[in-house]
Amino acid sequence: MRNEDVADALDLLADVLEFKGENPFKLRAYRKAARVLRDLQEDVSTLVAEGRLRDLPGIGEGIEKKVAQFVKTGKMDALEAAMEGVSPGIVEIMKIPGVGPRTAALAREKLNVQSVEELAEAARSGRLTELPGMGAKKAENILKGIEFMRRAKGRMPLGKVLPLVESLLDELRRHGVKNVVAAGSLRRMCETIGDIDILASGRSGEKIVRAFTGLPLVARVLASGDTKGSILTADGTQVDLRVVEPASYGAALQYFTGSKAHNIRLRSIARDRGLKLSEYGLFRDERRVAGRTEEEIYEVLGLPCIPPVLREDRGEIEAALEGKLPKLVELRDISGDLHVHTNWSDGHNSIEEMAAAARKRGYRYLVISDHTRALKIFGGLDASRLLEQIEEVKRVNARVRGIRVLTGTEVDIRADGTLDMADEVLAKLDFVTASVHSGFAQDRDTMTRRILAAIENPHVDSIGHLTGRLLGERDGYDVDVDAILRAAARTGTALELNAHPARLDINDQACRRAKELGVKVAINTDAHDVEQLDLMRFGVATAQRGWLERSDVLNARAEPPVGKGARPR
Repeated sequence: MRNEDVADALDLLADVLEFKGENPFKLRAYRKAARVLRDLQEDVSTLVAEGRLRDLPGIGEGIEKKVAQFVKTGKMDALEAAMEGVSPGIVEIMKIPGVGPRTAALAREKLNVQSVEELAEAARSGRLTELPGMGAKKAENILKGIEFMRRAKGRMPLGKVLPLVESLLDELRRHGVKNVVAAGSLRRMCETIGDIDILASGRSGEKIVRAFTGLPLVARVLASGDTKGSILTADGTQVDLRVVEPASYGAALQYFTGSKAHNIRLRSIARDRGLKLSEYGLFRDERRVAGRTEEEIYEVLGLPCIPPVLREDRGEIEAALEGKLPKLVELRDISGDLHVHTNWSDGHNSIEEMAAAARKRGYRYLVISDHTRALKIFGGLDASRLLEQIEEVKRVNARVRGIRVLTGTEVDIRADGTLDMADEVLAKLDFVTASVHSGFAQDRDTMTRRILAAIENPHVDSIGHLTGRLLGERDGYDVDVDAILRAAARTGTALELNAHPARLDINDQACRRAKELGVKVAINTDAHDVEQLDLMRFGVATAQRGWLERSDVLNARAEPPVGKGARPR
């Protein structure tokens, strides 16, 4: 039982009960518990078996029983009871960005809307605006949400796919399969993944396929042959395996890694040299001249081996031909995290625990960035509490050696562009991240002006998760990213690359543009517990896809970027 499955069940329970008009306090408890479990790195099944569920924040006796039952049986009595009278179509409606249980309930009650298709028709016809509080703009946003949900089907966030595939690869290696790796968009570390392909080589393809189809994570075998296997995991994810002979392994890995556009360019280069490139190797007439490794494929074509994260035909081949490929930032280059939360707001660990965990990961510094008061539901701090936290950080620095804990906040950018904390308080902090957390429906010009106003504030060091997107859940709000980047370049403000795999915001192309303009990027985890500090690798991968080097990354500096003198403004 995956943590995400349990969290999804609790979220669904909260949504269905809200749809039926239940007590909002109970719903809030279910949603908080779901967030805790979804963010948890340890297997929830282990906590249930060891009786440690109650150690988690927000897990009381009632929720503990529901979670334990779901983990042990795959069912939750409370959820099944709540689902009575609620159709699958209503559940789908509640998943649409911008809808939610209350709107779904109103649409059913007033318009007899029972499915996503009926909701879309009601929005297009104008009937949806008959609902209380439903204007034309909101109806338009619901149509956009429906379109987004349809686009997202069939693609999975990187953060969901990578841990699953890594588990499969580890199991195969324990079975003695030495040459096995993920290919496709996963190897290129794209933010969302379509097909999941694994490539292996060995003397006995049938034996490797048999080991693959017999792994513990396999729920159903779709195909099993001498060189190919296909399985479904327990959550319905399909993974395909292909086994090739060692002499073709490098060529096959290059071919199946892609991207398609990158491969087309390589084949063109090969033709110009009188060669033919395929998944079986690089050939001159009928003689294979390369194919055992990727490196020799590129070498024969007159190129250095281009890192998989760059293989998108976005100038990487030209840069390789000119000897100008970037020396990409690596995880080991990161010296600190400039945006983490603690139990002073909606985090799960104390300042000292977060500091100790960051030190364990080799960091030199850590910025505590708890929310400000606008986000009361997340325990946002007012001025007096933030000043108290500054004093607590001093005490932690006296106790914890080997890392410098810095004072900071994630200050809310209000709808009018003002900040949810007085300048005189922000001036006392080491590092300030400003973020949008509400008013996502503002038009492009209004949202852009809103964020530009925050950039102009002399106390703001970085803009957090610029577009507000959640991969697979909602599109980002409409904002002129280039205008933001140009203002950031002028003021010396950094842009955050939020490493949480649900965000990866800013994306790779915005990172590339930031590099062009000289804007520093801060790769932060937005961690809400000690284990989420490990999400940094997703941010680094996105930075690599954006061609970022160590010098482009603010928190790759050995010394913390503290004070306005740290960057020109």
